[in-house]
Amino acid sequence: MQPASGRANMIQEFKEFIARGNVVDMAVGIIIGAAFTTIVKSLVADIVMPPIGVLLGGFDFSNFFIQMTGEPVATVEAAKKAGAATINYGIFINNVINFLIVGFAVFLLVKGVNNMKRKEEETPAEGPTSKECPHCLSEIPIKATKCGQCTSDLKAA
Repeated sequence: MQPASGRANMIQEFKEFIARGNVVDMAVGIIIGAAFTTIVKSLVADIVMPPIGVLLGGFDFSNFFIQMTGEPVATVEAAKKAGAATINYGIFINNVINFLIVGFAVFLLVKGVNNMKRKEEETPAEGPTSKECPHCLSEIPIKATKCGQCTSDLKAA
């Protein structure tokens, strides 16, 4: 059994771990990701797949399956109720489409963030921060009035 001071120390370490920004950021990312997944599933099931089904003659991908046991049925739902073993490749197709949409959305998000970072890096600073000493040609701060290398007096910037 740990002494009380050891437990208090472990609790303190845990508090420090939880308080780190990256842990909190990760938690927020997971929560946003879960919400985003719900939106994407709805997008695929309610908006993307119906037109594809119409183009394919009214088929619903979610009901594409291979029944392996039991009496033949028309839908996955009926097969589940009957307790039949099925290979639900239509549901798999829906999940692949979900994955591709989420992957593309993440790609666009990362691309946008990278473009913003690139623009920040390309933006020049407010002006020069150093100048060259006219006597010894060493680099000195822009506001320097005396060269740190050759000790020459300089005109104020």
